Amino acid sequence: MDPVIIVGAGPVGLTLALSLARQEVPCVLLDEGPGKDEPRPARTVVLREDTAALLERLTGVPLAHAGAQWAGWRSMRRKQVTYEVVFGEADPAPLHIAQHIVTDALRTALAGERLVKIATNSRLDTIEQEPSGVTARTRGSKGTWWRGSYLVGCDGPRSTVRKLQDIRFPGRTAVERHAVAALRTELPWHDEALLHRLPPWRTSGPSAGEITARPLPDGVWRLDWLLPPGKDLVTPELLLTRVRETLAGWTDGSTPPYELLDTGVHTVHHRLARRWRADRVFLAGDAAHLLGTLGTHGLDEGLRDADNLAWKLALAWHHGPHEALLDSYQTERRAIVASRLRAADQALPLVRGGGGLRSYVPGSARGHGALLMDGHLGRGPLGAPGTYADSPLAPGRLEGEAPVGTALGAAVRDVRVTAEDGTFVRLRDRLGRGSLLVVLIAPGTGVWERRHWMSAGIMPRLAAAVSALPHRAELLVAESYPGAAAHTVLLVRPDGHLVTALSGVRPADLYTAAEAVLGGPVGAEAGGDAGAKADAGAGSR
Repeated sequence: MDPVIIVGAGPVGLTLALSLARQEVPCVLLDEGPGKDEPRPARTVVLREDTAALLERLTGVPLAHAGAQWAGWRSMRRKQVTYEVVFGEADPAPLHIAQHIVTDALRTALAGERLVKIATNSRLDTIEQEPSGVTARTRGSKGTWWRGSYLVGCDGPRSTVRKLQDIRFPGRTAVERHAVAALRTELPWHDEALLHRLPPWRTSGPSAGEITARPLPDGVWRLDWLLPPGKDLVTPELLLTRVRETLAGWTDGSTPPYELLDTGVHTVHHRLARRWRADRVFLAGDAAHLLGTLGTHGLDEGLRDADNLAWKLALAWHHGPHEALLDSYQTERRAIVASRLRAADQALPLVRGGGGLRSYVPGSARGHGALLMDGHLGRGPLGAPGTYADSPLAPGRLEGEAPVGTALGAAVRDVRVTAEDGTFVRLRDRLGRGSLLVVLIAPGTGVWERRHWMSAGIMPRLAAAVSALPHRAELLVAESYPGAAAHTVLLVRPDGHLVTALSGVRPADLYTAAEAVLGGPVGAEAGGDAGAKADAGAGSR
């Protein structure tokens, strides 16, 4: 079968290529550039714990060592601290890292990947679709025709793929603008991030008086100044003035020594593609959506696009097209991004003072500073990762459901589990392989070798039920899981989202849930009575 063509070699395209290759799907990655990124210290990204873990799993690089995980967060208004957060094991800090470090780690991992061909200096020109595949033509010195099974446009805000498929990209332009500087200096907060609203040395209005300071390794800070509405030119002189007055304001009047490393202007747009799928062509990342006001993290959502799409494309590539499963990519991901955009659009008038309290935002009574903090820290309606509870892949109500501390459709918690070879691993380490995960909560098993309890208690019946599922699944055992009772069985998607939690071994329910998450019956052997198949495979108690 022909490889998957991925257009665009930014973090999302590179992540998708690696994710597909790890599931034995060959890819062609069309890179319009020369195959390397220019280091830009002022171009950084903030990643939540799960997306940082995704990148580390794919690259094998401990990115936390190359970025900064903040010790805390503080919000200030004028001279007063309004909110403080201390990060710890129960409340992990986001990872702040330069984007070129992420891209370099992904490129290095791809360099040794036999299933991925990278075509540099290859600019997409045309796309032709047929029932059996898709053909892409690139132009330039390396212009040629590429044949693929599917094509994914990860080619950014000006996506050629989106334009060639005539997909509209409505939204708002220049919702916010920020002047940005990366500098090496010493600030009073050390490894804490800071949001300072209406600093006392700025009196020209609230929009000109919001500054964010976020630490990076080696004494480097990224500073962002919210600019007033309009298109006024941000000159080097203006940026230097902002740097000096800000540093002086934070250090009681004397500007500390600093080294200016990089500057820029970051303009935030809000846009959402009407469609994310056109037959065999898909959109992901900035080609599908643009967001980022009020501190929200745009790349986080792009990485989740890649993670969501990879296992579905891999299943279709290996076992044949399954339209309900492929359609669910747009249904799931577009709904979550649309919800975040709506929340940001509702919050903007409230936070920026344009609409008073007429705009309702859940939790708005907590104050403007709390809303901004939510966006920056990935919480609440502005920043929290979405769930797939209303997904077409959700199995619906099952008789044997059990309560756990994770909402259905949400990302599972990263607990220690015992793998099939008897080793202890983290649950997230087993994701991204194309397999469903079945996790039994069995307190006390951690002190015994796996061979002693694989044949004891409920394990033989559960193992038989897992082997009878309509897709390959890996059976794992955990000592505990938040909110779960002993003998609870979790079914987890290949991208780490909880499908269902069952009370004990229930083969029919487990089969029904597995079949649903695959988009319904798959293959010639699918269909019939799911419960009968599962019980036949599980045997009697």
